[in-house]
This record gives sequence, structure tokens and C-alpha cells, in this order.
Amino acid sequence: MRLHRNLVFAVVDALNYIFNEGEYADKVVEKVLKYDKRWGARDRGFIAETTYDMVRWKRLYAEIAEVKAPYSRPNLFRMFAVWAVLKGIKLPDWKQLEPTPERRIKGRFDELSKIRKYRESVPDWMDELAAKALGEALWTKEIAALNQQAEVILRVNTLKTTKDALKNALREAGIETEPIRGYPDALKLAERSNVFITEPFKLGWFEVQDASSQLVAPFLDVKPGQRVVDTCAGAGGKTLHLAALMENKGQLIALDIYGNKLKELKRRAKRDGAHNVETRHIETTKVIKKLYDTADRVLIDAPCTGLGVLKRNPDAKWKLQPEFLEKIMVTQQEILQDYSRIVKPGGKLVYATCSILPQENIMQVKKFLSSEAGKDFHLVKESKIYSSKTGYDGFYMAQLEKNPA
Repeated sequence: MRLHRNLVFAVVDALNYIFNEGEYADKVVEKVLKYDKRWGARDRGFIAETTYDMVRWKRLYAEIAEVKAPYSRPNLFRMFAVWAVLKGIKLPDWKQLEPTPERRIKGRFDELSKIRKYRESVPDWMDELAAKALGEALWTKEIAALNQQAEVILRVNTLKTTKDALKNALREAGIETEPIRGYPDALKLAERSNVFITEPFKLGWFEVQDASSQLVAPFLDVKPGQRVVDTCAGAGGKTLHLAALMENKGQLIALDIYGNKLKELKRRAKRDGAHNVETRHIETTKVIKKLYDTADRVLIDAPCTGLGVLKRNPDAKWKLQPEFLEKIMVTQQEILQDYSRIVKPGGKLVYATCSILPQENIMQVKKFLSSEAGKDFHLVKESKIYSSKTGYDGFYMAQLEKNPA
């Protein structure tokens, strides 16, 4: 493989934005890919994948290159040289990449690979905390799985099409997919490609949604005609899945504290033909209070550390701070205490996170059940989804039922 100067410089620019300016990797990649309209799919793929790769293995590469934050441009080039050497790519004769001691890089890699926090490239605090919470063996397997590149998974929008019809339509567009056993509405891309420019996407035949995330809506056990409330709806990935499971019958209320996310949800719902979705912006507590004791089903897809989705958000490893966990646990419990009051007697509630930490999951559920607000609920079932077992994102779901009146 031959390295092209402008592509390498684009990667270094991207790393500077992410590591030094604290910008989000997905937004940065989007911005950098606009540098040159002449770049083809392969060039763009190189920039995006190399950037994500270097973000994922930042600690390991920085340690081998013997550089520390904040990272100057020469140091970012040194890290890039480490990446290239470990990938077996011949380095060009550029002044930015001189001199590069290949044997030393490989030697340091062998040495550091024996220590998990370097091998899996995680901060000390995260490694210690997760090992303690999950046990050494599970955390070792889990972080190795979470460091793999995420596959592209689609959720078939059953309001508009079938799995077979979508598979055939994508094949005509030159995109091969395969079903995944145990995930009824999922299709996996055989190789990465831009599905957003396809006709089936414009027609609302599918959404891009990880396989684990596709398990949350069915866990709520919704039926057509019910009143369902998605309390932390965001841009609506799970809301739209709920709409499909409800066959557009009944009322589906999507709540969020961020109005801009709900606008995006409205746009997506229109494309998907999800007509039973109603958005409500939580501007005051009145919005929640009006719904007390009225819903058959309530979904709380709670804000969390996101430790289960590091595959697709590798920069979260470097943005997360230990104090955030303490803060988010308080928020999670407040949300459970408050939003659980929307469930009517005999109704069901699902509490879900995309975290693998018990502190954010079963421990929150137990704390809620032993509180005044949770005394009328009982745990029906829970599901812990680990990336090391499924190959997809890490998730947690608990289904609670409220006692009949």
C-alpha cells in the first residue's frame, strides 16, 4: 500500500481536532472528508478508518511513540508512523516521518501487549473500575471485543417492506447483506458501504441500528393499540422500532429534554411512515406529570457511560472521566424514580442502558425497587448483553411490571 501525502495530512488534522480540541470523532471525520471533492471512496475510506483506528489505539500508539498529550503535529506524525509500521505499510521518505526505528516499534509493541491497559488501549481508571465491576476474566474478553470495528447492521422497517424485499433492493444497488440468527429484523452488510445514498433508504425501508439495540424495543412487549411512552427518545432509533412493532396502531409518545433531537425524530418518522408517533419536548416537569399513571408501556433508555458501545464510539474512552460515572448514576436513579410514575397499574417498564457496568444496571434497578417509588413494581426479567458473546454492542435491559390496582 502506498501512502498519499494529502490523505495522511488529513488524518493528522483529524487527530489534532479529536485529541487536542476535544471534538467528536464522527463530526471530525465528516468535516475532514469535505477537504477535497476529488477524493474517491477508497481515499475517504482510508481517512475515516485510519482516524478511527488511531483513536481506538491512542494509548498504545502514544506509549510506543513515547509522546504525551497535548500532541504536537510532529508527535501525531510519530504516532502515525507507529500505526503504519504495525500495519506493515512501507513509510515514504517524508521529513515528517523521519527517522522511524521500525525494530524498536515492534519490540515496544510486543512488550506493551503483555499489559491489558496498553494492549487494549484504555485509561488506568477505566481498566481498574471495569475489572473490579465485571471481574478480570470478563473485562479482559469484553474490552478485546469492544476494540473490534463495529459492523454495519440495518433494521428492516416492517411498516414499509420485508426483509427479503429489502435484501433484493440493496443487492440491485450493489450492496450484499445477510440475515442474523436471533435478530428478526436485522440485516448485516457483507462489506462497509454508504447505505444512506441508496433508494431503499430514501424510501424509509430501513434504519441503521446495531443488532443489540434492536433487542430493546421487543423487550418492552408492546401490542398494537397500546399507549406507549419512550421517555429518553433522542433521535428515535428505538421509537421507530416500537412504531413498527405496534403496526402504527395506538399512541406512541416520544419524550426528550433536547428539542433538536425530537425534530430529527419527526423527520425520520415521516420517512419511515411511522404515523402513531407524537413528540413532546420536556421543557418543564408538567410534561411528565400530565402522563402519570396513563401508559401501558414505558421505555427508559437511560443516559449512561456508553461503555457498551466503544466499538462505534472509540473516542468515548478518552472523553469519559471517572466523575462522570458518579454524576450519571444520580441522573439514572432520578429518571427511574420520576418516569416510572407514567406506568399505569398492570403496565410494564423497561430500563435499558448501553453500558456493561452493574453500577448503572442491576444495581440501579435494585435501588429503585427498594425505594418508595418502586414499591409497586417487581422485576420480571433482565438481559445482560456482552460484546464478547454476541459480537455486537454491550447492552443491559430490565423489564419491570407494576402491580395491578
